[in-house]
Amino acid sequence: MTWNKYYIFLNVLALVILGGSIALNLLLYDRVKRSYLEFNQMRLDPIGLSRYPVNLKQFATPGQTRVVFLGDSRAAAWTSPDLGGYEFVNRGINGQTSAQTLLRFTDHVRSLQPDVVVIQIGVNDLKTIALFPERRESIIANCQANIRQIVEDAKNLGAVVIVTTIFPVGEVPLARRLFWSDQISQAVEAVNAYIDTLAGRQVIVFNTAAVLGDRQGRVLQQYQADELHLNNQGYAALNQELEQLLKPVKGKKVEN
Repeated sequence: MTWNKYYIFLNVLALVILGGSIALNLLLYDRVKRSYLEFNQMRLDPIGLSRYPVNLKQFATPGQTRVVFLGDSRAAAWTSPDLGGYEFVNRGINGQTSAQTLLRFTDHVRSLQPDVVVIQIGVNDLKTIALFPERRESIIANCQANIRQIVEDAKNLGAVVIVTTIFPVGEVPLARRLFWSDQISQAVEAVNAYIDTLAGRQVIVFNTAAVLGDRQGRVLQQYQADELHLNNQGYAALNQELEQLLKPVKGKKVEN
């Protein structure tokens, strides 16, 4: 290699490194900014009550079976299936834990008088285990207790409850591995095993891993938007099963 070519190579390499550094810093800035905004939004409205003002007139179609999706961002992103005779209302909020969802149940669900409540919650509790490994057992226990209470509150409304197992996670990118732990997947398995025990009168357990997961327990790549979230194809796959679970409960609100 001649000196001129070597000089050009060094300059190109320096530009590539500089460009990569700028891109990484922009990415980090964007993540820090989003985290800062979310943190301060949570300080203003810790459980997200202002997210969904009550408006029963908006959901007053006679003869419709009302289905409410409740939970975190995975519930918030759940696109309703195209199913005649059903009215779908979404009450998911991004980033919420099971404790936050439980605290807003009365304001966001009770007033809607649902016939069916679909619950997807828990991953935001369990991913904190990477940050607080010494609190692993209490985090799991609190998550289980909150899910149980949300189920009980929905049952007390006379609703049929479809409680989903926590969705499997996908491949964790390098940038997030510093804040991740194998214990998170183990905790998901533990909470899902507990969710299985909730099945009974009024309560249907929807095993989402059977639809979404591969043999290693991760979400199938064709359904993955990122390590925690599904794409439209993933929700379409879930809806195929959800439709089968909904059909037998149409118009069958339970009298307590």
